[in-house]
Amino acid sequence: MGDGEDAGGKGAGDGVTVRLAELRPEALGLPVRGALPALAAGLAEHGAAVLCAPPGTGKTTLVPLALAADGARVLVAEPRRLAVRAAARRMAWLLGERVGGRVGFTVRGERVVSRETVVEVVTTGVLLQRLQRDQELPGVDTVVLDECHERHLDADTAAAFLVDVREALRPELRLVAASATTDAEAWARLLGGAPVVESADPGYPVEVRWVPPPGAVRPARGTWVDPALLAHVAAVVRRALAECAGDVLCFLPGTGEIARVAGLLAEAGAEVLQVHGRAPAAAQEAVLSPGVRRRVVLATSVAESSLTVPGVRVVVDSGLAREPRVDHARGLGSLTTVRASQAAARQRAGRAGREAPGVVYRCWAEAEDATRQRFPSPEIQVADLAGFALRAAAWGDPEAKGLALPDPPPAGAMAAARSVLAAVGAVDGAGRVVERGERLVRLGLHPRLGRALLDGAERVGARRAAEVVALLSEEPPRAYGDDLAAVWRAARHGGDGYAARWREEARRLERQLPGQGAGRGQGNSLGNGPGNGLGSRSGDGPGNGLGNRSGDGPGNGRSGNGLGHRSGHGNRSGDGWGDGPGSSASGWGEDAVVGLVTALAFPERVARARGGDAYLMASGTGARLAEGSRLGVAEWLAVAVADRPAHSASARVRLAAVVDEETAREAAGHLLSAGEEVRWEDGEVVARSVERLGAVETAARPLRDPDPVLVRAALLEGLRREGLGLLRWSREAEGLRERLAFLHRVRGGGWPEVSDAALLERAGEWLEPELSRARRRADLARLDAGQALNRLLPWSSGEAARLDELAPERLAVPSGSRVRLAYGGEQPVLAVKLQELFGWAETPTVAGVPVLVHLLSPAGRPAAVTADLASFWREGYRAVRADLRGRYPRHPWPEDPSTAEPTRHTTARRRP
Repeated sequence: MGDGEDAGGKGAGDGVTVRLAELRPEALGLPVRGALPALAAGLAEHGAAVLCAPPGTGKTTLVPLALAADGARVLVAEPRRLAVRAAARRMAWLLGERVGGRVGFTVRGERVVSRETVVEVVTTGVLLQRLQRDQELPGVDTVVLDECHERHLDADTAAAFLVDVREALRPELRLVAASATTDAEAWARLLGGAPVVESADPGYPVEVRWVPPPGAVRPARGTWVDPALLAHVAAVVRRALAECAGDVLCFLPGTGEIARVAGLLAEAGAEVLQVHGRAPAAAQEAVLSPGVRRRVVLATSVAESSLTVPGVRVVVDSGLAREPRVDHARGLGSLTTVRASQAAARQRAGRAGREAPGVVYRCWAEAEDATRQRFPSPEIQVADLAGFALRAAAWGDPEAKGLALPDPPPAGAMAAARSVLAAVGAVDGAGRVVERGERLVRLGLHPRLGRALLDGAERVGARRAAEVVALLSEEPPRAYGDDLAAVWRAARHGGDGYAARWREEARRLERQLPGQGAGRGQGNSLGNGPGNGLGSRSGDGPGNGLGNRSGDGPGNGRSGNGLGHRSGHGNRSGDGWGDGPGSSASGWGEDAVVGLVTALAFPERVARARGGDAYLMASGTGARLAEGSRLGVAEWLAVAVADRPAHSASARVRLAAVVDEETAREAAGHLLSAGEEVRWEDGEVVARSVERLGAVETAARPLRDPDPVLVRAALLEGLRREGLGLLRWSREAEGLRERLAFLHRVRGGGWPEVSDAALLERAGEWLEPELSRARRRADLARLDAGQALNRLLPWSSGEAARLDELAPERLAVPSGSRVRLAYGGEQPVLAVKLQELFGWAETPTVAGVPVLVHLLSPAGRPAAVTADLASFWREGYRAVRADLRGRYPRHPWPEDPSTAEPTRHTTARRRP
């Protein structure tokens, strides 16, 4: 059949059925057969059921065939393409047929079905596309959602949509949620109280052997895994080959780790195969066929479930997995390495017991196992939700509040997703999908890539736009480099698996465009969502902010939704950064094409150089190129793939395209802004007229007459940054501030707080009107802080008039002097010469607080400190007199100071 044909019509499979009696004997012995009567009864009564069956029981292969035994057409949804092919192949083998007869499959870009097909295996992305093309799923009687415990976003979304379909359109549609390890009761509630059917264990025991690394291993960071752990895993594989019979299946987090461990096993004496989401279909098929000699299969989580690798008797589990993460603040998506959950570990171990008793080597300590998560993180909680939000809007529920989801989408991630949809023109102001959004849904791409494909095709042609979007859909191998234009040329002439997948995806995308084959009305019956493995749990790169575990992909930020037509611009080669070979008739060279389409997909990531290898993206995030990158000569870049290492303020650019400023402005036109900018910079008010592309400054000129409101705000910012020292603080002003602080502390009420924080918070109040008249730093320096502080006094209550009474600036002493009080400490301090206080028996108080008296020598040096003068005259004075009398003989030192005459003068001056 052609790529655009759909075997899902009502006539498909008419008159064709499956009889269990015709299956090979291997099927009849599968343990799940004992659960089939209960499953059939549950579906007959409730229309839905939850099937819990351990690995190897036959839930993926026998159950769909049994459900088709009464002539029903069954659709089986698997999370991965590898599992789709494996399940279809196994079921066809059980029937003694080739795939494409009564059992067929559909993945993105490949469809093997016929009019006789009654069991079709698809990815969850394909199921979603069909649901959104026709909610009734015509011709389908039963849907089996396999491996629902993995909590892929596509699977959760498909389940929610199917619940809606059963409630509103097709109550007769039967639904089975199947898994080996899942929260069965939660799924039962989600399916409206569906019964839970359990299958017996297959009976093949798996021995667990704990083999933690012998030395310290550093924790994984991002996609980095300690080489010491990989060396240990390789050593455990060699040990397994020596201790056990059969093939070895080894689980690793990503393709990079697979390649490194494969290198360490080059001399292991076994055939080493690699299985991951990016592996060619032929390589995946080879793994699913028996080997001619002993094999070691290195795999990501794609091999955890839904398939049997023939000959495997041993599993080596590194204990690591990959999950997507999104930095919404920076608009960057990435993968992070995490400890595999307990459920994933059970699934992996089960691979060893599918055909016979087996052994699993777990590369961590047994005591650590209990600290692992029970289940994988639900993808809806950690991934970008732009694709999900678009599907929900097209479904008629923009907020996704009415969907029966196992976990609700996080509010922040949904808000970011809706901003993307609005920016690409997919939804209206109320979040409802518009015609453009429906076109994006039919493309089966992340909304960002859909926008780049549609708008890019109008500018540079369908083929070129499709080829570049295909590059953006799956991150190329690191060996291709970081220059996206060079990657394009390498892929065009490449003979590796990536180049083959790229060519296939580019052809598919070109057909999806109006007038290019598939046609607008046909939609994407083949697509299983965007991403093409990028950012999936089986990947090992940082991702481009699009892909996730089920191919729908993270990514966030904003995109534009169209470009103005450029006129009068010829080939871009004159811009100084080259256009490569093959300039199109429209005048767009290859480099220009790559730059434009990339900028359309990621407008908030257009970046301008700011010195060396550093760039600033429109989102405000700094970015750096790898050392020696040829992209470093470019003034502007469109960043396709970037990640931000832990504890780093800047992102690392993994893949980017050169653009010029005009392209950046067009692609990110919604981020353009112009206006007056007045701010505090380098200790002064700077006023400019500025044009920006997001956070990137594109043009600026000085402002001669800036808005006074903006100047005032800049001066306040300067005060906040540099402090109140910008004002003029005389001795009187400092003293007034101390007195006010004292009264606020001891009297409270209306007396103001005058700490730095409090004064800065109220600066716009007490510094007026001088602040509004100021224009620069020098104007602040002329502002009298003491005069301004008076505005904070409690004038309305009348208390302000009592300032000198409650906290006098000076205090009269017995000698007649008026001595200044210091209010900087807990108590007011009176520093005065001892002889001036003769006859003063009682300690003075201020606002009810005793004054702390610092008694000074005739030379003004501290002699004693007291808060009780009467006690000092009785007890302390004698010691001070004995100590100072000989040094200052010209000053009076009476025996009884309490009755002596106070004086400011020496004894000689006091004589008549």
